[in-house]
Order: sequence, then structure tokens, then C-alpha cells
Amino acid sequence: WLFAECALEAEQISRGLSMHWSCPVLRVEGFSHEAMALMMPEVFVERLGLMPLRIAGGRILYLAFEDHLDASASLAIERMTGLKVESGILNEVQFRAARSRLLECDRVETRSEAIPDADTLAGRITAILEQKQPVASRLVRLHHYYWLRLWLENGALGKLGKFPASPEDMGDYVFTVG
Repeated sequence: WLFAECALEAEQISRGLSMHWSCPVLRVEGFSHEAMALMMPEVFVERLGLMPLRIAGGRILYLAFEDHLDASASLAIERMTGLKVESGILNEVQFRAARSRLLECDRVETRSEAIPDADTLAGRITAILEQKQPVASRLVRLHHYYWLRLWLENGALGKLGKFPASPEDMGDYVFTVG
């Protein structure tokens, strides 16, 4: 509306939102779509309006949002990756272009499953862990999703926290309950 009716530029709108939400306006400089595609399942990028941009200093993940901030998503990704997450907004044009490049990349294989209830979810996760015998695993809840990530071989553990070194020897499961 501000863009169409008030002739404001995308950068002006982003700066105003960043001041209102007390967050930075992020830039796409340093964005490595191949590396960031390994960060999370595609469903989160597509449905939750967020996108990993870059890792700074080996410890901070910059997570971009297009039109809102999502603290619970930031916390879930922080817990999954072991990296400190800094959330900010990215203007619409840059967000869409970067997101398009990100979604074209190879990523960790993801299986999605709908589960009827919490007891069935617990049983399914236990069965996966027993069957796959991963060297490491993490489970986080991100809104109505449960995200299970498996590191199947020692080489799959990256140098930066729990960030994957490659899509090989890893697996993601995304569950919805109910």
C-alpha cells in the first residue's frame, strides 16, 4: 500500500519497518545461496517468509524476513544450528530474488509426514533414530512443524556448529501433528 499509494521506495519502507521493529535492514552482499540452502528445509523458506542470508564470524547467522519478524522461528533455527541468529528485514525485491536463487539449489533431503497425534510422533521419531543410527540429531518445533535433523556420518558435521558441510550423509524430517 505504501509503495502503490504513497510512492515510497522499497528502501524507505524497509528502513521504516526496521526502526519500528528495532531490527536491522539486511543486505544480500555475502549471500551464498548454495551454502544457505543447506541451512533448513525448503518448506520453511516457502511457507514462513524467512531466509538464511549468511554466517558472520563463524558464529552469527543472519536470518532475513520480508515483511515481518518471527522470534519463535529465529529461536528454533538458533537451537537447530547452534549459531546465534540475528533477525532483520530485507526489502521485497532483494528478498524475492535471493529466495528464488536459494530455492534452485541442492539441499538436504527432506521427508515430510503428517502424524495424527503426539504419541505417534514420539514413536515415529524413535523408529527413525533406531533405524538410521545417526551420529547426531536434533529436534526443534517451529510453529506447527517438528523438524528432526540427522547427521548420519561424522563427515556430515560442519565446522560451524551444527551447520551441514554438504547435503550428503544428512537427512531432515518435517512432521505436522493433527
